[in-house]
Amino acid sequence: MNELEMKEKMEKLDQIIENHRNQQGGLMPVLHETQELFGYIPEEAQKRISKELNIPMAEIYGVATFYSRFTLKPRGEHTIGVCLGTACYVKSAQLVFERLQKELKVKPGETTADNKFTLEATRCLGCCGLAPVMMIGEDVYGKLVPDDIPDILKKYQ
Repeated sequence: MNELEMKEKMEKLDQIIENHRNQQGGLMPVLHETQELFGYIPEEAQKRISKELNIPMAEIYGVATFYSRFTLKPRGEHTIGVCLGTACYVKSAQLVFERLQKELKVKPGETTADNKFTLEATRCLGCCGLAPVMMIGEDVYGKLVPDDIPDILKKYQ
């Protein structure tokens, strides 16, 4: 993000803060809208929220790291969630997960260098009959084997 884009987004953030300034529990909607605006919650935005809402940075950081909906790092264009819940795990989901790490050259929770993919381990996705399962965005892939991974990833390149 260049300097002009950041400036424009920070101006929008100021409006978001103003919209929720006097709202009880306003931090949560501010963080949600900040996440939507930036795609994550950058430190500069946290500092602005802290100053404008008179909330300690430690509290903002605590809330932002407690809820899985929020992220403090930029995310990829596509989020890949591999279920490691019981049904998937016993059907070798770990091998699928390891293949994704190898193909994408990332560790769990990381984003690829080209910002295309973010890889996450998840718990039950509600598709136990299709175990092992992964989701890329809203797309569900089931009954996976590690060798399925390269062809699936090609669809998103």
